[in-house]
Amino acid sequence: MSRLPGPAGIVENLRLTAALFREPAPVLDACATRYGPTFALGARPARLVVVGDPEHLSVVFAQPNASYRWGHWANVLGFIVGPTSMIVSDGEEHVRRRAAVQPAFARRTLDGWIPMILAEADRMIDRRLRPALAGGASSDLYPMGKDLILAITVKAFFGNGLEHRTREIGEIFDELQAYLELPAPKQIPHRLPYTRRARVRAARRAFDAIVDDEVDRRRARPGHERGGREADHPADLLDVFLDDGSGLSTEEIHDQVNTLIGAGYNTTAATLAWTVQRALSTGDVWSRVRAEANRVLGPPTAAADVDASTVRRLPFTGAVVHEALRLHPAGAISPRQATVDIRMGRHLIPKGSMVFWSPYLAGRDGGAWERPLEFRPDRHLDPTPEGAAQMEAAWVPFGKGPRRCVGFALAQMELTLIVARLFMSVPGHMFFGAFWGYAMGQKLVRKKTRVW
Repeated sequence: MSRLPGPAGIVENLRLTAALFREPAPVLDACATRYGPTFALGARPARLVVVGDPEHLSVVFAQPNASYRWGHWANVLGFIVGPTSMIVSDGEEHVRRRAAVQPAFARRTLDGWIPMILAEADRMIDRRLRPALAGGASSDLYPMGKDLILAITVKAFFGNGLEHRTREIGEIFDELQAYLELPAPKQIPHRLPYTRRARVRAARRAFDAIVDDEVDRRRARPGHERGGREADHPADLLDVFLDDGSGLSTEEIHDQVNTLIGAGYNTTAATLAWTVQRALSTGDVWSRVRAEANRVLGPPTAAADVDASTVRRLPFTGAVVHEALRLHPAGAISPRQATVDIRMGRHLIPKGSMVFWSPYLAGRDGGAWERPLEFRPDRHLDPTPEGAAQMEAAWVPFGKGPRRCVGFALAQMELTLIVARLFMSVPGHMFFGAFWGYAMGQKLVRKKTRVW
């Protein structure tokens, strides 16, 4: 077995490791150019292996769940999401908790949310976007997209039960996200009061109290009235968790809901910002999405007529979202610790190593993508069988295998519908004078070092 490529010398390894945690994209680009898309940093007991080669990623994702552990020193998410969150659970506990969460994202449930997603998009466009654009002055439109994603997330997860607390929930998760983006030295565990970490603890307690209030309200009512919804409306996430068959404790409900909102709020909003930016700056992308959306969706008044086939009938819009996720995944790297030796081609990842898989590097791999740095949505439409297999291995913004993001289908559906409605409602040229938060979107994607 050959040694993984990487920098020599203690000083250089320490410098690059620190920079990787602080701002990963430039380090990943520089190291991939010099050493290839899979490389090693540091030495035991703090050895890091960055895996960005699509073939190597296939090996990493194909390992049994027991080949890795998530309760490791590099995973600061446990403090944010709670000790019983499925994304920091190992072994049978992870399997049980994920099985309890999975029914909330069944295809039938997601399809039932389509009218709600379009209605929330229309509300944002009519009440905030059009007035901002009509004013003619430059405006940061990113917060509008972020608020839209939050409104959809709260309704999907809680029905109408917590709609009146949407802003409060957003402020809590902004606090949690800001802490996650701090440099590692500022995340050292402690119990001191009046610190950033203390504010995060308080934010978590406040969120748990919100969930507890809603749980108590639902349990005090007949089942068909839960969430303030009619009996024929789709179930929300909390309905699934409160089902007697879920087996989730109160603490587990807190931690799973917290995890899923965190995974689907800021990340999806950042992807929306990147999608708008790329569409505006790439040829006829905006006009093609606009034409497709007009054919499929019709005017906002027709939103109630959409059905389960709606997203499938927006193939180019879906390809635009796919391409944005390829180039700008929500997390540049995501860690797991190897509990066994992992053979990866002619290389070996020793037991105990931290494995940082990188959707960022895989999405820019020249062997899998023709002209990888160009934004070309058409590459996802009708590829050859060989090309489709290469892209399937290299397109991993949500991960793969038993740890794949449980809400990936919701995120893709949500983005496709929002982009379609947004582009058909507003001509692209109107956005050039009122930027959709390019700088903020870049900051969010650049600084996020971990996938929830």
